[in-house]
Order: sequence, then structure tokens, then C-alpha cells
Amino acid sequence: MAECNNGSGQGKLYVVGTGPGAKKHMTLAACAALEEADIIVGYQTYLDLIPEFLAGKEVVASQMMKEVDRSQKALELVAGGKKVAMVSGGDPGIYAMAGLVFEMAREHELSIDIEVIPGIAALNACAARLGAPLMHDFCAISLSDLLTPAALIEKRLEAAASADFVMVIYNPKSKRRTELIEKAREITLKYRSADTPVGIVTAATRDNEKVVLSTLDKFTGQEINMQSCVIIGNSKTFAWQDLLVTPRGYADKYRLKKD
Repeated sequence: MAECNNGSGQGKLYVVGTGPGAKKHMTLAACAALEEADIIVGYQTYLDLIPEFLAGKEVVASQMMKEVDRSQKALELVAGGKKVAMVSGGDPGIYAMAGLVFEMAREHELSIDIEVIPGIAALNACAARLGAPLMHDFCAISLSDLLTPAALIEKRLEAAASADFVMVIYNPKSKRRTELIEKAREITLKYRSADTPVGIVTAATRDNEKVVLSTLDKFTGQEINMQSCVIIGNSKTFAWQDLLVTPRGYADKYRLKKD
């Protein structure tokens, strides 16, 4: 766990990863931090997933695109002596709130106690639902162009596809942004066969979870949204019994079958 442990001893900020959705997938450390906090800050959608921790707490909720405001409020509350838990879905250090909190603390030269509580990331939950697609080298790429130029996203897609990484695509498609997932498909097809296995997991571990297996040439025809993660296999990934498996390489080193 990352800590910025130079505070005055008054307040403390926990940046808490609550995992993919269900309470049973939260860590004991995350539960303890939420219980200890005086105030819980977070995106309303993620707060709605943890109602049992909100009772009797002061709650500061905000909507999407208000990450800076949330971080600012949390830091102000901690500076005022409060124990604050800032909630992030998944893991707070993966496309989430931890980095912004440290950036703002540095920018404002704050000396406060910050602890990052890790959580099960979306890529972990989605990979588990698909079987074992991340057994060899992989990378995660977000297709959101709100903070990253589309040209840079395409450059990273090109590099990952050409290097034969298994690719975990975060934020694959929104109502506004539909073209980058098609671009990801187009770029990857330059380096991999059309029948490369692709898994799409939407709302992993939640009541409305959906898991779909497809292929590289056809996967963009499936329902994909901002709750989805798309996992594109590498040249060795195979589909088996409705699962995706990427070999680690044991078959090249050991005898897997009995004589």
C-alpha cells in the first residue's frame, strides 16, 4: 500500500479501492478504512454499490467528470482534521483517483497522511470471468480520449498489437465515442488473425453481468459500453469450454499429458 505518511497526525485520507462491485470482492483493509472514516467521498454510482458502509456517515457525493472537485474536497476535509475515505471502483491506482490526489497534494504543498488501499481491478475480475487470458504478458489501454489524445491512444494500440501483448481495453465505447474501438480492431487485425479470441465482460461480478466470447474480426458487433472490458488475446490465446486461455509456456518446457 502506498502511503504519504508525513501528516500532522490530525486527519487522514484513505483512497479506497472497492473492487468490481460486490461487497464479497472487497478487501478487509478496504472495509476497515470505510468503517473508520468520518466522511466518505465518491462518485455517486460507486457509492450506490456500498450502501452498508454509508449509514451514520457524512457522505459527499458527486457526478462523473467531477474528479478534481472530489479530490479538492477530500483534501480540505483531511486538512481540517477529519478521517476521510475517498472511494474508487476497482483499484484506486488504475485509471482512478490515487494519482490525482497525489498530484493535487504535491501542487498545493500539503503535508497530510494519505494511504492507498488496493482493490480488485476490473481487469482482474474480467479475466477471472473469462478463465485465464492474462497468463502471459499483457497491457491495459484506455480508449477514453477525454484526457489522452486519440492519436496517442492509436500509437499505443499499434505498439501493443505489434508486440503480441494480450490487450485489456478499458473504457472501450461510449454513446459519444464509438470510433476508437473500431480503430483498435483495425489496428490489431494488421498483426493478428481474424479468429483471434476476444472476450467482452460487462459489469463484472454485478447482478447485470454479461460475458461474451467473440473473435477479432467480429467483436465490435457485440454490445459494448463503458461498463465493459474487452480482452483481446495474443497469437497463442485459445478458446476452450466458453473460456479464454493464454498459455504461460509450460507445454514447451514440461510434459502435460501422461504417457
